[in-house]
Amino acid sequence: MQAITIDFIKTFFIKRAINSHKGTHGHALLIAGEIGKMGASVIASKACLRSGVGLLTVNSPQNERMIIQSTVPEAMVVFRENEPIELMNFDAIAIGPGIGQSQLSKKWLKQILTTKNRTIILDADALNMLANANELLYQLPNQTILTPHPKEFDRLFGICENTEERIALAKKKTRELHCIIVLKGHQTHIISEDSIFVNTNGNAGLAKGGSGDALTGMVLAFAAQGYLPIEASQLAVFLHGLAADLTLESQSHESMLISDVIANIGDSFKTIQNGLE
Repeated sequence: MQAITIDFIKTFFIKRAINSHKGTHGHALLIAGEIGKMGASVIASKACLRSGVGLLTVNSPQNERMIIQSTVPEAMVVFRENEPIELMNFDAIAIGPGIGQSQLSKKWLKQILTTKNRTIILDADALNMLANANELLYQLPNQTILTPHPKEFDRLFGICENTEERIALAKKKTRELHCIIVLKGHQTHIISEDSIFVNTNGNAGLAKGGSGDALTGMVLAFAAQGYLPIEASQLAVFLHGLAADLTLESQSHESMLISDVIANIGDSFKTIQNGLE
């Protein structure tokens, strides 16, 4: 089992080129939010943009569009009710936070699963829809990233008694499905077909709603910027935890909000960049 530390992250971290432009850093598609759950979309969008993506398009219910356009003006918006857009225009796609399990959401999930040669991230309600339509698991594009918390993992793959059982089952499933599983928890584990990685930072302030939405946005950002799926997962998990640790300088475990953590993503980047050539 490989520990994810700052020295490990520095082995593949890509410093931003001074002559780059927005087209250099990828175009991400985020499918998130529904009535009453647009906060998930806002959180994931802000985390994605703070993590350096060049362009972000958010797929939103049309009636909820002003929430995104007023809170995340840097993002573009397309409407959930419209016909599926050309998915190959995007470098990475994430679906799930707060989208519910309506027929429309299922339609989008099925469309996403037909996308080849793009990194796909599945979280939250996308995972719950997979759990209720198990045949879709066998349609996952290679190297799809699944980001379940323990209950979502158990719904997908079967009840486990503890983290050790989940890691062992995740190992089996990554080989069967050729995917990557980011098993969220006190110590988040990233499981691929041939390796297991364990994160070494983060704190109990992340044990609140919205933390997983932010992580999804961060994984999406790094995948869109060209990191390999396993690297995007590692970098996102580490930066997410590091930002939470930095937040403790001004907040407590109890008072910390995911908005505070997102605000500290920049200082997390600076910490990693320190000492890089």
